[in-house]
Amino acid sequence: MSAPTRRLTTAQALVRFLSAQYTERDGVRRRLIAGTWGIFGHGNVAGVGQALLEAGEDVMPFHQGRNEQSMVHAAVGYARQLNRLSAQAVTTSIGPGATNLVTGAALATINRLPVLLLPGDYFATHSADPLLQQLEHPVEADVSVNDTLRPVSRYFDRITRPEALIPSALQAMRVLADPAETGAVTLALPQDVQAEAYDWPEEFFAERVWYVRRPAPDPVELTAAVEAIRSAERPLIVTGGGVHHSEAESALKAFVDATGIPVASTQAGKGSLRHDHPADLGGIGHTGTAVSDDLARTADLVIGVGTRYTDFTTASGTLFQNPDVRFLNLNITAFDAHKLAARTLVCDARSGLERLLEALSGHRVSEAYEAAYRAGKERWDEVVEAAYRADDESAVPTQTQVLGALDAAVGDDDVVINAAGSLPGDLHKLWRSRSPRQYHLEYGYSCMGYEIPAGIGVQQAAPGTPVWALVGDGTYLMMPTEIVTAVQEGLPLNIVLIQNHGYASIGGLSEETGGERFGTAYRFRAADGTFTGAPLPVDLAANAASLGMDVLRAKTVRELREALATARASDRPTCVYVETDPAPTAPPAEAWWDVPVAETASREAAVEARERYDRQVAGRRRHL
Repeated sequence: MSAPTRRLTTAQALVRFLSAQYTERDGVRRRLIAGTWGIFGHGNVAGVGQALLEAGEDVMPFHQGRNEQSMVHAAVGYARQLNRLSAQAVTTSIGPGATNLVTGAALATINRLPVLLLPGDYFATHSADPLLQQLEHPVEADVSVNDTLRPVSRYFDRITRPEALIPSALQAMRVLADPAETGAVTLALPQDVQAEAYDWPEEFFAERVWYVRRPAPDPVELTAAVEAIRSAERPLIVTGGGVHHSEAESALKAFVDATGIPVASTQAGKGSLRHDHPADLGGIGHTGTAVSDDLARTADLVIGVGTRYTDFTTASGTLFQNPDVRFLNLNITAFDAHKLAARTLVCDARSGLERLLEALSGHRVSEAYEAAYRAGKERWDEVVEAAYRADDESAVPTQTQVLGALDAAVGDDDVVINAAGSLPGDLHKLWRSRSPRQYHLEYGYSCMGYEIPAGIGVQQAAPGTPVWALVGDGTYLMMPTEIVTAVQEGLPLNIVLIQNHGYASIGGLSEETGGERFGTAYRFRAADGTFTGAPLPVDLAANAASLGMDVLRAKTVRELREALATARASDRPTCVYVETDPAPTAPPAEAWWDVPVAETASREAAVEARERYDRQVAGRRRHL
């Protein structure tokens, strides 16, 4: 007797299949693909579009976007808020709709966050060849623009026959649900195949649960790790995003409470401990705190937990200066665990910390070391208070005073989102995280335009949670379009829009590296052809209002505080617009970052910058 089948198009079968996929960890089950974002064109409207319509909202919720890149950002924000246990799909037409996915896919994969991409593709039969928006390659007929997604995807396939979907769909779910493999997954869908019918085995649509593993450390590695920690006099923990993804915050706190080992955090790891925990030293690296970076320079053992050690964390190889420093990396991926020639614990962050705590029973750092880092933390807390303080509430706020006002306005569970510009550095140094998911910095790709769509994804994942997207004028102008989506969906997203008339962070970097702030200000051309004229008469607040937001303009610190309180209490999408005093008030960088400077130049600024660069680069070392 033949197995039962169901006749559906490939797109209809894919939607039905996705609706029956679940993850489970620690006994909690979630839909793996909880909804689909889409913009329709000729490459998907009659395939995936028709399939979503036929399935209905109960089977697969649909979210209407305005830009394909921002739809991926929204899906990434959603997945991060839910610790990678649930994801969303994004469907596009062929051509520009598909290539607009590339930036978002790179962001997802770099940050190890799951998103399913479903771009339309050329006709598999080549019956219409070339079709509208098809890239023709003279010697490789199977190449399409979707191949640009290959290097930024953790799994890629082009589904050229209906039955080929079955193994590829299963592989796609495996990768999305695997914490060691996850990232962007692409199933390119030729538009004729999307609409082609096939007799699918009913078993393909059965409910499947993908168990998210918590692998324990290998006993041999665990023994070596315990020995390394016991013999260290100045150990330092560096936490990354893996702590959050594993929901290991409580395990980390128990480990730190027992051992007294201090914690510094990357951008992705900030909030692993509450800011007021005596062992939480704040950010580390180029945008880190003085106490974190001072300890990093003298640490004899650096314990990385769920971090991939970007150049911001290591200060481009100049931070960890103790000649005897060694590394112990606890990471679920062997690729990251082996960085910096480290001893490794390839395991889940929570499982690894729990096993280490058991094996280190009775071990604690010296009282002198503990007293020293606590004193450093107290000194840094005074720096934060000074940066946040506004003695004159009738004055135009500085950027750090904006953060101080926001710090006073938010609750413990509010989510603050940022990605690019000068804000990430100020936030990493100064923000006082009160809960594991409050600090949401996308700094793996530092993608301008991420914040607003990501805020929508976070609000979808955590209804009722106040969400704040912090954007400068440069970032806002990149991708404000999803404001329309927030208005359409009735999501009370809060945007804090800071106007400083240009690319402020790159302007500062340009000045430091001999570029003299070239091309970084939003100004009219002057008579000499340079962009040094008057500021452009751009009204970003009016733009946000035109897209449907409530807009509150704040000219002083007092007005800013009032506007933030009003925004938090509102059930409407609300923008707080503020022009800031450009005078720098953030603490200076406590560690270097390598941005190469011209080796030969005729301009004095570049010559002097190269001299500074040569002095700094001499301190770089390889940890072998």
